[in-house]
Amino acid sequence: MDVHRRTVNAAGNSLPSDKSSKSKNQKHDLQSQQSLYLTNAVFFGLFFSVAYFLLHRWREKIRNSTPLDVLTISEIVAVVSLIGSIFYLMVFFGIGIIFHPFAATRAVHYDEEDESDIAKTSGLCLAGVSPTLPPLPPKISVEKVAPALAPAMILSSDDEEIVRAVVSGSIPSYSLESKLGDCKRAAAIRNLAVERVTGRSLQGLPMEGFDYDSILGQCCEMPIGFIQIPVGVAGPLLLDGKEYTVPMATTEGCLVASTNRGCKAIYVSGGASAVVLRDGMTRAPVVRFNSAKRASQLKFYLEDPQNFDSLSHTFNKSSRFARLQSIKATMAGKNLYIRFTCSTGDAMGMNMVSKGVQNVLDFLQSDFPDMDVIGISGNFCSDKKAAAVNWIEGRGKSVVCEAVIKEEVVRKVLKTSVESLVELNMLKNLTGSAMAGALGGFNAHASNIVSAIYLATGQDPAQNVESSHCMTMMEAVNDGKDLHVSVTMPSIEVGTVGGGTQLASQSACLNLLGVKGASKESPGANSRELATIVAGSVLAGELSLMSAIAAGQLVKSHMKYNRSSKDVTKLAS
Repeated sequence: MDVHRRTVNAAGNSLPSDKSSKSKNQKHDLQSQQSLYLTNAVFFGLFFSVAYFLLHRWREKIRNSTPLDVLTISEIVAVVSLIGSIFYLMVFFGIGIIFHPFAATRAVHYDEEDESDIAKTSGLCLAGVSPTLPPLPPKISVEKVAPALAPAMILSSDDEEIVRAVVSGSIPSYSLESKLGDCKRAAAIRNLAVERVTGRSLQGLPMEGFDYDSILGQCCEMPIGFIQIPVGVAGPLLLDGKEYTVPMATTEGCLVASTNRGCKAIYVSGGASAVVLRDGMTRAPVVRFNSAKRASQLKFYLEDPQNFDSLSHTFNKSSRFARLQSIKATMAGKNLYIRFTCSTGDAMGMNMVSKGVQNVLDFLQSDFPDMDVIGISGNFCSDKKAAAVNWIEGRGKSVVCEAVIKEEVVRKVLKTSVESLVELNMLKNLTGSAMAGALGGFNAHASNIVSAIYLATGQDPAQNVESSHCMTMMEAVNDGKDLHVSVTMPSIEVGTVGGGTQLASQSACLNLLGVKGASKESPGANSRELATIVAGSVLAGELSLMSAIAAGQLVKSHMKYNRSSKDVTKLAS
């Protein structure tokens, strides 16, 4: 017991001396910092006052035509003072670095003293008597470390031989998946082979973190990696009484923010509503006969209502979801273009309608053996091209979406007026597009929103061409106080099953919208709902961009959100 008491007392007696020494050191550090701050203030004041003096003197010399190199004694002193203050300020950060290691060394010294004290007095009895001593954090040495480069791919000897074989051409690059039975390994080998053949680095193109098995035979051939596109969200979009958080994959700054503002304006005004006017995918083969008369006979046969049932039965055998809706044929000399339209459930439906068309062509061959099928697609469909037939007849989902935006919302949220928006829409979207000879382009930037949602949800991005056909209408209602805005989009081509919709990222975005996969209750309901979401988002985007233009905010917002001062090449390296 005596030993324990003496130990505790010794420890207790040693603590006050340590505290007094630490307080002295802290006072010394505080005095050093104060003197450093005072010195800095003096030199900053000297720099600005001398600079002002010299500028004032030189301006007088310019006015009086006095040579600038003729200096008075006061000006010489001012120049020397300016140079001295500049020199001090330039090396100031260097002085700070000198002080910093000194302070860090002292901090480490104190840590070591504390640790030694605890080591000396951390017996069982001391632990029970003095529980208030806080545990010391581990010492961390702060060093600037250059960012590590992505590790190079390490190949086995077998893989190295395969790379050389691909480079030499003895193994076709497209056959790697089937020969190796490992899609990821095939992509990695192909990646290196491409680098060696082209002599160009693929550093920065990621390989890890992607399911290459999921794209085999359906989404992409001969993969060497994948690209990264950021996904933002706009919303909530209040549409037909439901709220949607809309995913948008884009590299254009300001787009998501602008669409989000439009969603807010729609939301606080009570929401938007949409209606699907038509739902039918098309395919139009081109066939040829020996004469125009013979081609016309097939045209009359196809358009005869009495023959539709047999043709429909033949077409519908291709799928349990495909249902033939109509056939329209047109002639160019002895060539006949036949446009089939059918419903396709929740799939976008290009493959489905193509199979049905092939069944009908095979069926017609028996009655028209002289029919020469030139191509399953004759561009009268018309797929991935701006065409009047899609603008007039529609393709995919034809949707109209509308909303009434209150005057107060236009003024406070959109920062403009109803009159300005109506006038701008007439002169820009309608008259301006007509002057340009636009085909389906009577809008501000519908393709921006369509492309972003298509990329996020796994749609065919090339179908943005006809899917972005849109006419934006604006007019004053309710005695000119409120704004009625609508978008008419006759050919939104979307699906919620098949293609890129089954990839993990795109599937997650569809799930966010609540339209993932096929609708069990009503086939086609999910894809139609997705089409209305696209139209509602376009409505929000049109509303916001037109308001920015009307208020003169377009350039300012793009300078703020769509430009970067960072050196991207250095960041990538």
